[in-house]
Amino acid sequence: MLAVYFVIVGVVALALGGVGGFFGLKYVQKSKIGNAKLKADQIIEQAKQDAITHKKESILETKEEIIRITNEANRELAERRNELSKNENRLLQKEANLDRREEVLDKRFAINDEEKRDLEKRNKLLKQAEEDLLNKNLQVDKLLEKIGGMTKEEAKSQLIKSIEMDAKKEAGALVRAIEQEARDNAEKEAKNIVALAIQKCATDHTAEVTVSTVALPNDEMKGRIIGREGRNIASIEAATGTELIVDDTPEAIFISCFDPIRREVARLTLEKLINDGRIHPARIEEVVEKVKKEIEFTIKDTGENAAFEAGVYGLHPELIKLLGRLKYRTSYGQNALKHSLETSYIAGLLAGELGCDVALAKRAGLLHDIGKAVDFEMEGTHVSIGVDLAKKYKESDLVVNCIEAHHGAVEFGSIEAILVQVADAISSSRPGARKESMENYVKRLKQLEEIANSFDGVASSYAISAGREVRIAVKPEVVNDDGIIVLAKEIARKIESEMQYPGQIKVNIIREVRSVDYAS
Repeated sequence: MLAVYFVIVGVVALALGGVGGFFGLKYVQKSKIGNAKLKADQIIEQAKQDAITHKKESILETKEEIIRITNEANRELAERRNELSKNENRLLQKEANLDRREEVLDKRFAINDEEKRDLEKRNKLLKQAEEDLLNKNLQVDKLLEKIGGMTKEEAKSQLIKSIEMDAKKEAGALVRAIEQEARDNAEKEAKNIVALAIQKCATDHTAEVTVSTVALPNDEMKGRIIGREGRNIASIEAATGTELIVDDTPEAIFISCFDPIRREVARLTLEKLINDGRIHPARIEEVVEKVKKEIEFTIKDTGENAAFEAGVYGLHPELIKLLGRLKYRTSYGQNALKHSLETSYIAGLLAGELGCDVALAKRAGLLHDIGKAVDFEMEGTHVSIGVDLAKKYKESDLVVNCIEAHHGAVEFGSIEAILVQVADAISSSRPGARKESMENYVKRLKQLEEIANSFDGVASSYAISAGREVRIAVKPEVVNDDGIIVLAKEIARKIESEMQYPGQIKVNIIREVRSVDYAS
């Protein structure tokens, strides 16, 4: 019985505990919700207060900025007003000074009535004297006309004609005397100057020619250079950009290439391979690279030595290299670098004799053929290429004109340009300077005349100046003045397409009209 009682009591207590826990939990939850709402209301209220404070601060800052800008504007306005006021005061002061100076000048140059009357009286006397003098001159002129039997204008005209005739006679005699003296002395003096310049020039008469033939110790070496299935010769040709010609010529191999630098690289490479004895593709590439570096160094060193030898300083490094490349360039068998040095020497000597700019003449003489260093790589004549290079590397306009005019393409801009042309002609035309096969030379001249004669309206043509000019006489009834311009261009184009020649060929067309009659 007691046990049942305890069970009932336990159940009741548990029920009461559950009910109490439920209501306690519900009370705690309500308390938390109330606290959360209270905090939320506080946060909202604080945010409203912060917004109102921030708004007030922004309004105050804006007002302060407006006040600051207004003060600055007022200050600048006041400064400008002060400046305007000062300028106005200065102008007023200058105006007052001018008024005072005007008053002083008026007082200084003011004259009284008595002085004015005296001046008017003197002016009247002067006018009367002038009229009297004029009347007397007229009377004298009439008397002279009566005595001489001619008017004043006729006498004046006759006197002028007489003086003019005498002056023309004296001037003509003086001009003839001066021209005769100039002809007598000019040629003699010019020959003396040119002879002296050539005599002082100490360069060799023979010029070095670039070798394109490699001598072999024996014919067995040809096979080693060709290699198995032509591997060695193919490697050499690919690495150097040249063509090796192996024919029946004993103990010799020929190198063919339009680029003299590449031809020289190939020549030195073959000589080194022959001396070394090891000839295979890997060794060939190694030797070619080594030779190219040696050539580059040689080109730079040669250019520097040439500039130093000619006494020309301050050249651009690229022009120095181009000068060095001229060592491997030839024209009619004459080495281009030696020709340029010789032209520089002669031009400098001529300039010294004539009192001209020696430094300019030597510089232009050294660079006059600089275009030949790359004329096989670029379009155009060596003259146009040289002009472009000189302009590119900041040479003076006088030097550029000397280069452009040394073949007569443009007008001479200075005396030194004429001297460079003369020096170039002396260097290239002296005995032993250049060489060319007589057969090829005659053949080229004949071909030049045949091309000119192939056009309608051409009466005759003559190749002159060693094939550098063709002079053409046309039929005036067939070719008019405008037509000769077109004809010259057509002949020049045909020469360019059908002939191979160094430098330029000048096409000179002459149209002459003659009228003949007989008196009987």
